[in-house]
Amino acid sequence: MRKIIGLLAAATLLLPTACGDGDPGRKTIRIAYQAFPSGDLIVKNQKLLEKALPDYQITWTKFDSGASVNTAFVAGSIDIAAIGSSPVARGLSAPLNIPYQVAFVLDVAGDNEALVARKGSGITDVAGLRGKKVATPFASTAHYSLLAALDRAGVKESDVTIVDLEPQDIQAAWTRGDLDAAYSWLPSLDELKKTGTVLVTSRELATAGKPTLDLGVVATDFVKAHPAAVDAWRKAQSQALNLIHNDQAAAAKSVGVELNLSPEEAQRQLSQGVFLKPADLASPEWLGTSAAKGKLADNLLSAAQFLKGQQKIDAVPDLAAVQAAIYTEGLPDALG
Repeated sequence: MRKIIGLLAAATLLLPTACGDGDPGRKTIRIAYQAFPSGDLIVKNQKLLEKALPDYQITWTKFDSGASVNTAFVAGSIDIAAIGSSPVARGLSAPLNIPYQVAFVLDVAGDNEALVARKGSGITDVAGLRGKKVATPFASTAHYSLLAALDRAGVKESDVTIVDLEPQDIQAAWTRGDLDAAYSWLPSLDELKKTGTVLVTSRELATAGKPTLDLGVVATDFVKAHPAAVDAWRKAQSQALNLIHNDQAAAAKSVGVELNLSPEEAQRQLSQGVFLKPADLASPEWLGTSAAKGKLADNLLSAAQFLKGQQKIDAVPDLAAVQAAIYTEGLPDALG
């Protein structure tokens, strides 16, 4: 709870700056991105949105986790963001109740997120984490997956010392020998695996009923004021997904530039994620359509229920409220 109160306080401090830039009639788009292999980095690198919307001033700001993205949305300082499904479930729940819309599925977490134990720690399975120190970015998909993994193994959260660190800080603490295990994502995950053993991946947890995703979300006020710009953004993201499916070498080249990786390494990391085809997004399994919202709403509701059970949120929204936060206007045509 202290974490959420702190988030709201931090957002309040940001509000004066955000209000000065908050004219809904402006021709600017403020985008929050995260440094993990995805089509979002292709859109950024190839300036697909800038080419589609030459009349808009577009700014890209890097964020390290979904918690900080939620803080920025509360402050009104961003319009569009890449963010994990678990922080979105938090954002749609009390006390945050962030007015934003889920408009795209960037990827489904697979082997690109995992729980890793340090070699030599004596930990061979999730149950072995009792009494150990484990790091993960709080309020992230990795945090959600860590809690799900502990729950599945019958380990109480109180039996483990869980520390809140961003991926780059996890890597530094791991190098110092301060951690027994960590749940993180690419590209830092690869560094952990060099001296660690994978205990469980998000792909395995998804199969067990706890899937996590990276989503594209848009502030509700921005959707209302700039629906054509949101369509252009969805089409740009669809272009990126098509590139991943049809020419992964070209996709990897762009991702590699953004993550400072070789094209070969970027391609290897991309292969560990699960990327939908644009046409799939409007299917009943995912976003759905305006006439029938898809199962993504049920996924987010399930995540919120799990987080409530873990005492990470105050209350769970009802399904209708979550469905209302799935932006399907114009689908599937808006996917290009």
